[in-house]
Amino acid sequence: MRFSSNDFRRWCRLLHRDLSFIFAGMVFIYALSGIFMNHRDTINPRYTITRTEHTLSDLPTKEAMTRECVEEIMARLGIEESYTKHYFPKENCLKVFLKGGSSLEVDITSGSAVYESLKRRPLIGQMTKLHYNPGRWWTWFSDIFAVALIVITITGLFMLKGNKGLWGRGGIELLIGIAIPILFILLS
Repeated sequence: MRFSSNDFRRWCRLLHRDLSFIFAGMVFIYALSGIFMNHRDTINPRYTITRTEHTLSDLPTKEAMTRECVEEIMARLGIEESYTKHYFPKENCLKVFLKGGSSLEVDITSGSAVYESLKRRPLIGQMTKLHYNPGRWWTWFSDIFAVALIVITITGLFMLKGNKGLWGRGGIELLIGIAIPILFILLS
């Protein structure tokens, strides 16, 4: 029994199709979370940050600022997160750290206060965590995924024959796809 080029292309189509269906969800998750990761400077993919400005009066001096005073200020502003610690990064600027990552900054001379509330971004936050390799099991899965992407790519190259395949338009498109990242590497 002889293995022909048509048999080879048939096996390429089968592998390409089945692996594409198996890993389509992962490709979608990586692509979507990758977009958020690319724009980290404008969109925090893991957290939603809300800034609220307030004006306070009758604030204690830096020397008199105790934990109890800070918690009283938090109560006046309706801040429900738990106190972690506070300090003065500048002479009259009180910085308060709260559990969960939120913070409060108060200018004790002017009374202006800025509360930054930090909330985990559902779904997108968990998806972007996958880019940071969250554990050993994920390393194995992502290695399998990477090998599957290589197989999907290689089988895709050999599925078509003739002027639409690798030796025709497909080959030109492949060269363009290789040239783009090489240009970015050389020009950056």
